[in-house]
Amino acid sequence: MHHLNLRLDPVRLTLSRAPWASAWYLLGYLFAGAALCAVALTVAAAGATLSITLAGLPVLIGAASTIRWCANAERARLRLIEAEPVKARYRSPASGGLLKNLRTRWTDPATWRDIAYLVGMFVPLAALDAVVFTIWLTFLAGITLPAWYWAPWQTIHGVRYHGYQLGYFPHGPHGHPGYGLYVDSLPKALLTAAVCLVAFLLFNYVLVATARAHGFVARALLSEQTDPLKEAKEVLRNPGPLSAAEAAGHPAL
Repeated sequence: MHHLNLRLDPVRLTLSRAPWASAWYLLGYLFAGAALCAVALTVAAAGATLSITLAGLPVLIGAASTIRWCANAERARLRLIEAEPVKARYRSPASGGLLKNLRTRWTDPATWRDIAYLVGMFVPLAALDAVVFTIWLTFLAGITLPAWYWAPWQTIHGVRYHGYQLGYFPHGPHGHPGYGLYVDSLPKALLTAAVCLVAFLLFNYVLVATARAHGFVARALLSEQTDPLKEAKEVLRNPGPLSAAEAAGHPAL
């Protein structure tokens, strides 16, 4: 179940926690995800490099434990957007020696799913999160434009121009060529802020949908894998009502 509800109207959605939790989750992944990816990749590479010697075996065991810790950190972050905690089932380390312990950890599918999320999915997820969050933050900043549009300035041919450029104006607001909108007056700033407000209200749906998609990928890889046909198999395995009726009609059976 999600904390993020997309069935609200744009105003109610903006006033709910969904877009703000989504923005915090996506922004956090750009930093936390990068750090966890670097840690997981470093320890896995170090273990693989040293595995050619017996001294590298404890490093590989420690690498598996570190990767599990990184995955648990991402599971904890998922609570920002997921109502239910995400848990995984790891194989218990086998007793009987270093090699058995090592084999148990590195043949565990849960460990490889952790690596797939922490390392394999980092680039596409980080790119998606960065693009969506940047656009959302741009619209949010545009709403406040009337308060600070006059602050930016540039000097062209000895003339100082104040205003915020939404486009390309190499020769100032009245020079040619010039493309876009040069916000150098309060009416222009108010008009731009109104457009950004509408875009911000609508883009919240994209932001929340992106966080939900990211969460879906994380849950799929970091949670305990279950058999999708488990319930159907249970029904087929257990006797049905027809079998019970037949047994009642033929006690000898």
